[in-house]
Amino acid sequence: MRFLLDTHLLLWAAGDLPQLPTAMRDLLAQPEHDFLFSAASIWEVVIKRSLDRADFQIDPNRFRRGLLGNGYEELPITSEHTLGVAGLPPVHRDPFDRILIAQGRVEGILLLTSDTTLATYGLPVKLV
Repeated sequence: MRFLLDTHLLLWAAGDLPQLPTAMRDLLAQPEHDFLFSAASIWEVVIKRSLDRADFQIDPNRFRRGLLGNGYEELPITSEHTLGVAGLPPVHRDPFDRILIAQGRVEGILLLTSDTTLATYGLPVKLV
């Protein structure tokens, strides 16, 4: 199965941080799955790092290389993805999360998150 991870899950997995839910650790250990990251997550790291957000203090170039080096597939942002944002209810205002949801819908990929607000969108979002 293919899974798109939200930015925080990616950061926690990359840093092997304790915030990474056990269910996510178990899923990542299963080699039969494919894991993707969105170009939006790299963009989010760049923006929020420049704003000095404590939870985004990672070099975005190193972060991307590490994800690719660990077998993650990069999902670019297309115009079809951006148009998909227009149909989303305003449950979550974060533009990075909204594009991730749209990408999941357009591509038919389950978006994994630990964000309970984001999870209220229902499929293709799953809380881990």
